[in-house]
Amino acid sequence: MGHQEDIVKTESKIIVIRDTQVILDRDVAELYGVETREINQALRNNPKKFPPGYVIELNNNEKEELIKNFDRFKKLKHSTVAPHAFTEQGLYMLATILKGDLAISTTIAIIDTFTQLRKLARTIDKVNEDAKEHGIYPDKNTEDKIQTAMNEVFADNLPLKMRKLTFGVNLGILKFSLETTRESKE
Repeated sequence: MGHQEDIVKTESKIIVIRDTQVILDRDVAELYGVETREINQALRNNPKKFPPGYVIELNNNEKEELIKNFDRFKKLKHSTVAPHAFTEQGLYMLATILKGDLAISTTIAIIDTFTQLRKLARTIDKVNEDAKEHGIYPDKNTEDKIQTAMNEVFADNLPLKMRKLTFGVNLGILKFSLETTRESKE
């Protein structure tokens, strides 16, 4: 899998819990190519590396919400173990524990994904601030930069039968959207 595909795969695993972007332990395990129990064992064996704010243990309501909203979490319904959600900092600490080439490339993809998300958020915040405080609305060059940032974050080069992704950002009077439909090239 190429670097861009790693970033796309990582981005698809990021969810928001308690207003924090996280990746669930089972998704972290999938990204690193290990079992979920290995991720949780690393967490248990290295508690000093995961201070408060690095890992969130989901409560029953959060777990039920995940099961209801995401098909990929249906297996959690019958699990008696509370899932753990790793924040960006928790993922970096986990990377210091896991070894191997896959761990290295996965960690790089995670870092790059969060970097791209922050870059997009900063760009959108700046445009909103300029529009609100100064009445300055984006010119064509700025619109192109935002569109490029969105394309980087939401790039999709994975071989899929059919996928339609629509993403929109409403900036007051401006609205940017990205819509892609992909078919496999079999």
